Amino acid sequence: MRNIKLKIQFDGTDYHGWQIQKEDRTVQKTVQNAVSTIVNNEVKLHGSGRTDAGVHALGQVAHFNSDSLIDLDTIKKGLNSLLPDDILITDAIDMDPEFHSRFSAKSRTYWYFIWNLTERSPFYSRYSWHIFKPLDVKAMEKAAGALIGVHDFSSFQGADKEAVNPVREITRVRFKKAGKHILLFEIQASSFLKHMVRNIMGSLADVGRGKQVPAWVDDVLGKKNRIFAGATAPARGLFLKEVKY
Repeated sequence: MRNIKLKIQFDGTDYHGWQIQKEDRTVQKTVQNAVSTIVNNEVKLHGSGRTDAGVHALGQVAHFNSDSLIDLDTIKKGLNSLLPDDILITDAIDMDPEFHSRFSAKSRTYWYFIWNLTERSPFYSRYSWHIFKPLDVKAMEKAAGALIGVHDFSSFQGADKEAVNPVREITRVRFKKAGKHILLFEIQASSFLKHMVRNIMGSLADVGRGKQVPAWVDDVLGKKNRIFAGATAPARGLFLKEVKY
């Protein structure tokens, strides 16, 4: 029995997230159906983690088990011939039996894009959050520094939170220009809570717009209650950039 890892890119605009759901169109279900067709057998596709409806991925990772003898290049090409244009398999790799796309992961990195200009962009509207007021990036950077390290991130967990341990370790946060009017926020952690990145981004944007001072983010973190944080940033600006093992 082979254990095959897939690296996947997708535009999540027209999907109800990654995870399979009964009625809604999801990325996992779409890829899993294509894999089952290629290997001529029902398979279960496991992902490195879930992404919300409308969130994109440059480096999602998934794996499946199969006794198919089809070579990896044929699997990759076959999948891309079946998948819609908004999903791409960038690699297929044979892994050890112990490899698990979710539980073997050491870190996950997300990117969040902001289009920071008075006028909206018809080209970036699917892939960024339009904030028309100029942002104080230095203040946002100062506020984000409080998130580094091991903390209880209950304040930034989704309101419909799951019964999981809210303690996570963030190892990197940074802002950089990705274009004349495009601000990129990068955040890396071992794992994330539901809506955690979007809730952090919404709070940092409040600092950037002058609604809050940088120290407010540290205060919100300490309160361990979602009601004190900022609004959830739109899904369209968020990308799962990379999963490391």
